[in-house]
Amino acid sequence: MSDNFFFPVFTGLLEPEHVEKIGSALWEFLWLISKVTKEIVENDETIGIVLGGRPVKNIEMSESLGYSLAKVERNISTLKKHGYITTKRTPYGNIYKVKNSKKFYKNRTLKNDGSDRREPSDLEREPSNLVERTLINEGCNKDIKDIKDINTTRQKKYDEDNTYFKMAIYFHEKVSVVANEAGISHLIKKSNMQTWADDMRKLIEIDQVDKHQAKQVMDWVTEDSFWKTNVLSAKKLRERFMELAIKMNTDKKPTQPNQKLHYDPRDKEIAFQRWIQDGNDPDNFDWSD
Repeated sequence: MSDNFFFPVFTGLLEPEHVEKIGSALWEFLWLISKVTKEIVENDETIGIVLGGRPVKNIEMSESLGYSLAKVERNISTLKKHGYITTKRTPYGNIYKVKNSKKFYKNRTLKNDGSDRREPSDLEREPSNLVERTLINEGCNKDIKDIKDINTTRQKKYDEDNTYFKMAIYFHEKVSVVANEAGISHLIKKSNMQTWADDMRKLIEIDQVDKHQAKQVMDWVTEDSFWKTNVLSAKKLRERFMELAIKMNTDKKPTQPNQKLHYDPRDKEIAFQRWIQDGNDPDNFDWSD
């Protein structure tokens, strides 16, 4: 079954007023509309509930759309400012609601040869998306938090010539050496290179890490006595990257060489006087530096 599915969007969004207000936040808005799983009426206004009210972390949206978290948060602020959505902050993310939702029409009618006929509503159609169907069948109950949205968790496919796949292979080979030496090779034996490649993509595209810097950290972390057995996957590398980069740069700072003592001719005179006081022959004193 395909992960993609159709969903209705109000054509009014194409009007200049909305185009100007929404701007680059259009993709976040479409993402939220696509995740609306039910509609309720509040104060005579239809409100779309995103993922049945499950808290959503903005990083989830960022990874799904493929650009930075900062950009997603900026665009979400735009949508809130102009009244397209509302949010409620929770410890686990934001609960999103789409205002004036028009995703589900229960009584849509069409004119056909002079007679009225009712078009099946979106709720009455068989949903093409597995998660949406599950939410409808289960009534979007409290267990919704346990349902994984396959649209946001699906992985891209990376072939062997892909840069991120090559980065994954490079790091896996270095980690394998460490794991073998430590006798823990079983921990990475079943590593999924597609997952590793996707983490590399997120590191570069979402976290905005330079590829050259990423390689430097990979090389360093697999040599460091402490970190080499604590970072054994691309996911862990991404999670700890900032900390690892800082530690690497600290370790690579050159130590200040000891300053050479300034030569003072009087030091020799003092040493000569002590030589004589100790009863030594003045002719045998070493005047060389």
